Amino acid sequence: MNKRLKSAEYISNFESIFKCPICHSTMMVFEFKSLICSNNHTFDFTKQGYINLTTHQVKTKYSKDLFEARRKLIIEDGFFKPLSQAIAEIINKHTIKKGAISLIDMGCGEGSHLSSICDIVSSEYNKTIKGVGIDLSKEGILVAAKNYTNKIWAVADLANTPFKDKQFDVILNILSPSNYAEFNRLTKADGLVVKVVPQCGYLKEFREVIFDEPKKQSYTNVNTVERFNMNFKLVDSSRLCYAVTLNNPSIQTLVQMTPLSWAATESQAKLFLEANSAQITVDLEILIGKKY
Repeated sequence: MNKRLKSAEYISNFESIFKCPICHSTMMVFEFKSLICSNNHTFDFTKQGYINLTTHQVKTKYSKDLFEARRKLIIEDGFFKPLSQAIAEIINKHTIKKGAISLIDMGCGEGSHLSSICDIVSSEYNKTIKGVGIDLSKEGILVAAKNYTNKIWAVADLANTPFKDKQFDVILNILSPSNYAEFNRLTKADGLVVKVVPQCGYLKEFREVIFDEPKKQSYTNVNTVERFNMNFKLVDSSRLCYAVTLNNPSIQTLVQMTPLSWAATESQAKLFLEANSAQITVDLEILIGKKY
């Protein structure tokens, strides 16, 4: 069975969660080729196994190479493995009475975080999990669909998501912009929002090479946390800080992956890229919120 057919068949089990991004009416899978709404707005499944539910073409700065690099760093180098484990534990703790949960990663990129977390939740905590990943970057969703099956992958606008109200037990938002109005709309009454933001030491070794100003060398997320608290009741938060030793090929991958590289001159990046190995700090805060 090809990827287009597999994706259409999988989504047909969950078609009731969708609403048309144009007219907001209900949708259904038609002939395992398209997702079509009651007003005949039609979105075709791609041969790669994802569906594009945007209403106009969008270009982002994020390239396929960046997403492939991010996937390599997450899956092969285990760069965010402690984060996946921590989030899976949080999800289990807050959905302890539920045997099946629905999870959406808002701004999922190439899908590696969502895939890793779903794997841990289902294998270690024995939960049935429905994973949905959306991103505005077609390049990211293409890499996700190519590598991870049995998930719903969609190119979609975080400000106008193609889902009905109160469909998800958990919303993930990892190092990505937020749209709190949509998060509130999509979360079930007892649902959970898990947002991951960088803390002051995040990738500090790279920051110190590319930024001269001490203010930019460290990172502050005070405003981000304040906005989160205005929109959700903060039920818990935790700091996750650890170091990962990368060899030279993995340093190259890190530089390719992070948008911080966009601020670096060629000579600054070269300085960092020439190291045989480097210890890189991962310093993150995990915010856990519920509806007011």
